[in-house]
Amino acid sequence: MNAERPNGRVGPEDLARRAGRLAGWAARTGFALGRKLPGVETAERTVREVERRLLTELRSRLDEVDDPYHAALTAASAMNRPAVPGKVEAAVTLVPVRDNHAEPLRAAMAELLNHSVGFGRERAREYFYAIILRQLTPDEARILSALSDGSPFPALDVVERTGLGGNGRVVLRNASTVGRAAGVSLPDQVPGYVTRLIGLGLVDLDEEVPSLETQYEILMTDETVRDAEKHVRRAKFVRRTIHVSRLGAQFWQACDPSSG
Repeated sequence: MNAERPNGRVGPEDLARRAGRLAGWAARTGFALGRKLPGVETAERTVREVERRLLTELRSRLDEVDDPYHAALTAASAMNRPAVPGKVEAAVTLVPVRDNHAEPLRAAMAELLNHSVGFGRERAREYFYAIILRQLTPDEARILSALSDGSPFPALDVVERTGLGGNGRVVLRNASTVGRAAGVSLPDQVPGYVTRLIGLGLVDLDEEVPSLETQYEILMTDETVRDAEKHVRRAKFVRRTIHVSRLGAQFWQACDPSSG
């Protein structure tokens, strides 16, 4: 499975695996090293620069790994060429437009269906993880790293209190102390990061945990939370917790560089 192709290029499954390790290593070391080395600020800047370069390279390499839309744009016309012996043929017929070129969206769907013909369980899982990995920002990788041991973190919604004491519009969703713990570069974007990670299925939202009372109090003083509070006449704070999901744990296990 780790074998190189005849032309010396590494296969897509190997790239996906290596890319996962690269992102995980960047997230973990970016958080840890900056606090262990002498001259914290200098070390942190150095680690972040290394992280930035590694993740830039990661995205560049992942762009070459089984991106169906990219493949369709660059090779759609080739999919209508005569069959090559020993190669699995496309599972669908592309719909051409007036100039005889395949439409990119239809070509991308055909590429996905074509992949499904030859994918086994393990290959399909690696493809799935690679697609998730391509969507993560460096800060989101840091947050996932901080959550990877299963520890819960407080989360807070700021909503407008109605006249009857109920909940009105939500002015801030999923603020959390996990960003500070992970050492993210953009603390004000943590609510968005957490919301995206929940949307990707990597993080679960759960009920309030009373034992985290001190952390909830700290979160209430967060600048992002305080700013959201100013935008409503009467604010109400809805407490929850976040923790890594089952999928998130499996994804991290596959990408965690310390296990490689």
